[in-house]
Amino acid sequence: MPTAFTLNGVACTGGTTTTTPPTTTPTTAPPTTTPPPTGAAPVLKVSGNKLVNAAGQTVKLYGVNRSGGEFACIQGNGFWDGPMDQASITAMRTWKIRVVRVPLNEECWLGTASVPAAYGGTAYQNQVKAYVNLLVQNGITPIVEMHWSYGLYTGTSSGCSDVKATCQKPMPDAQYAPSFWTGVANAFKGNDAVILDLFNEPYPERATGDETSGWKCWRDGGTCTGITYQVAGFQSLVNTVRATGATNVIMIGGLAYSNNLSQWLAYKPTDPLNNLSAFAHIYNFNTCSNTSCWDSQIATTAAQVPVTLSEIGENDCAHGFVDGLMDWADLRGIGYLGWTWNTWDCSSGPSLISDHNGTATAYGQGLKNRLATVSN
Repeated sequence: MPTAFTLNGVACTGGTTTTTPPTTTPTTAPPTTTPPPTGAAPVLKVSGNKLVNAAGQTVKLYGVNRSGGEFACIQGNGFWDGPMDQASITAMRTWKIRVVRVPLNEECWLGTASVPAAYGGTAYQNQVKAYVNLLVQNGITPIVEMHWSYGLYTGTSSGCSDVKATCQKPMPDAQYAPSFWTGVANAFKGNDAVILDLFNEPYPERATGDETSGWKCWRDGGTCTGITYQVAGFQSLVNTVRATGATNVIMIGGLAYSNNLSQWLAYKPTDPLNNLSAFAHIYNFNTCSNTSCWDSQIATTAAQVPVTLSEIGENDCAHGFVDGLMDWADLRGIGYLGWTWNTWDCSSGPSLISDHNGTATAYGQGLKNRLATVSN
């Protein structure tokens, strides 16, 4: 997520924080009320501008992000931030959560030398696969995404000066991203209940200097002005995923930390399966944070391809902004996922819960109330 608040004393105004969120002692006792099981999560595919299940019924994505897998491993703090077990998923089900987006770390998955051996490679992959499979068994759609990646970038809006995957970079790197997506796609091919999200929040236009060159870099990769590493464009990563035989739905965000979808359709990668979906991230501090922008960029894109607001939030511990955003999305049949199902103080980063039993923060109460009415 793009940050506009202070986390552990670090001011964050345009990149992604690289510090560990405040730690808490998780409580994993199951809630007192548990919705009945509904079977495994549905297989999904794109049909026109909708996501549909095997019966051809429209599926809208309503849920949360579960942060941790992107930062804990490379910081030497384990695999996750808090519990990722059945009790924690049972707590999610009391909110009627039907989708969980799981941020991952490129280097942790690949087990590079940057990562403590105990938390990288096969050990990390097994943790991810176990959690994703547990979500599917509980009827919850997983969105698996590459959040932090390799590559030295110190230009405009840089999140860190580290070549390692310790912050949000402007684009995926050509050195490791294809190997990451080959591995992830192979892990989940054959299970079309799992959605593959190629990259968290691109911002190549900040480096290249204008939107047109930013969109070209976004699609085509290679040598992009202002980015000191070779870029893996999204066309190449779609090709990488499909080369494994994986038929999963692929999601791709736009420019400006996935807040700008203005030219997404014009630069849409080619997919031989026509199984691509768009996503946007919207916070109260973003540029595209009003209905006129949502109408011009998101609604027009959603008229042609499925669009999900895969991160929504606000940085004031309230829910007035997200309430209005969800009102807008509900009228247009667009799903949304709150950032984030973690227990850090919502004033230091939008957090939906204060404990892993699912107790809502003041901010999280807005999403909880809405899911009670729209999720089924």
